[in-house]
Amino acid sequence: MGFGSYDESEQQNQEVDTDDGEGVNVHENDHEGEFTFESDASTDDLVDKLADMKDSSDDE
Repeated sequence: MGFGSYDESEQQNQEVDTDDGEGVNVHENDHEGEFTFESDASTDDLVDKLADMKDSSDDE
C-alpha cells in the first residue's frame, strides 16, 4: 500500500454500540432556591462600574 491507501475492509461495520444504559442527567446539578448577597456599594456605583466595564470591552 502506498501513502494514502487504505484497506476498504477497515471502512466497513464502523457502527459503535453506545447504548450503555446510562444517559447524561442534565438536571443533576439543578438548584432551586434563592441567592442573596450584601454589598457596601450603591446601585449607582454598580451601574457605573458596569458601564466602565462595557466601555473598556468596546475599546478592545
